[in-house]
Amino acid sequence: MSEFWLISAPGDKENLQALERMNNVTSKSNLSHNTKFAIPDFKVGTLDSLVGLSDELGKLDTFAESLIKRMAQSVVEVMEDSKGKAHETLLANGGLKEKMKCLKIDLTSFVTHFEWDMAKYPAKQPLVSVVDTLAKQLAQIETDLKSRTAAYSVLKANLENLEKRSTGNLFTRTLSDIVSKEDFVLDSEYLITLLVIVPKSSFAQWQKTYESLSDMVVPRSTKLIAEDNEGGLFTVTLFRKVIEDFKVKAKENKFIVREFYYDEKEIKREREEMTRLLSDKKQQYGPLLRWLKVNFSEAFIAWIHIKALRVFVESVLRYGLPVNFQAVLLQPHKKSATKRLREVLNSVFRHLDEVAAASILDASVEIPGLQLSNQDYFPYVYFHIDLSLLD
Repeated sequence: MSEFWLISAPGDKENLQALERMNNVTSKSNLSHNTKFAIPDFKVGTLDSLVGLSDELGKLDTFAESLIKRMAQSVVEVMEDSKGKAHETLLANGGLKEKMKCLKIDLTSFVTHFEWDMAKYPAKQPLVSVVDTLAKQLAQIETDLKSRTAAYSVLKANLENLEKRSTGNLFTRTLSDIVSKEDFVLDSEYLITLLVIVPKSSFAQWQKTYESLSDMVVPRSTKLIAEDNEGGLFTVTLFRKVIEDFKVKAKENKFIVREFYYDEKEIKREREEMTRLLSDKKQQYGPLLRWLKVNFSEAFIAWIHIKALRVFVESVLRYGLPVNFQAVLLQPHKKSATKRLREVLNSVFRHLDEVAAASILDASVEIPGLQLSNQDYFPYVYFHIDLSLLD
C-alpha cells in the first residue's frame, strides 16, 4: 500500500515497552511494517509559540499535499500518457544518506528512510524560521507552477483546436490540407469554383444533375477531391452571376455548398501556424517536464519535513517537556488490515488518554477542550501520509 501512519508515543520505559508490544502484535498478525522515524532535536521555544505553529503547520501540510497532487497531475497532462509512466517520473531525489543523494529515489523509499536535511532546514534555527523557510519554498514553487503550466496549457489548447479542425467532418473541418490551387478557377472576372458536399448515396445523382441545377454551369467541371464516412467534397465551376440560384437548387437536392473561397495567403498562414505551434510545444515540453520533475521532488521532500515537524510539535504539546518521545512510521500491509491495526494501536496506547480511547468507541462522548472531531483524535499522536497522488 502507498499509505503510511506516522505516530508517536512518550519515550519513557512504559511507552517504549508499549511500542515494542505494538511491533510484536502487528508483525505476528501481518498488519503493518514498522520503522523508527528520526526527528532531530529542535529548539522548542514557548508552549504558546508551539500552539500557533501547530495551527500553521496544519494549513501548510494541507497546502503542500494539494501542491504535489497538482504537480503530479501536471506531469500526467504534459506527458499525455498513462499514469504508469508518470509514476516512474514522480521521484524524491536526494535526502537519504549522503552516498545515495545522486540516486533516483521512489517516494516510498524516501519516506521509509527519511532523514532530516540539516543543510536545507537547519534544526538549530528557531522552529518559526524553519517553518517560514518551508512555506516560502512551497509558495514560490506554486507561483512558478501556475505561470509555467498556464503558458503551456494555452499553447496546447490552441494546437488542439487546430487539430480538431483538421479531423472534423467535411462540413466543419479546415480544408487547407485538402484543397490545392489546381482545384479552382482563380482570378476570373466571370467564373468561380464552388465546393459542394454530397451525401455518399447521392454521388451518382450529383454527376447526372449538377450541370442542370442552374444556368451557366461549366460542363464536366466537377471533381471529387475528398470524402469521409458521410459524403464527398466536389468542385463545380459556374458563372458568378448564378451563385445564389445554384445554391438554392443544390440545397433542394440535398447538396450543400460549403462557404469557402481559395485564399493562398490564408491557407499558407494556417499551415504555418500549425507548424509553429507544434514546434513551440516541442521546445517547451522538455524544459517544463524537467522543471516539474525537479520541483515535484523539492515539494515532496518539503512535505515530509512538514510531517516530521508536525509530529515534533504535537508530541511536545501532548506529552510535555522535557522533549522525550519516539516517532514510528507504520505502513499497513493491506486496506483490509487498517481497522484491526487501529484497534491494536488504541488498545496498546489506551493508557495515554482514557477519555479519548473511550470516545473512539462511543462517538457521543465529548472531550473537553478538544476541537477535532473524535475520529481525528487518538490517545497517541497520529498523522496520515498517502502517496496515491494520482488517484
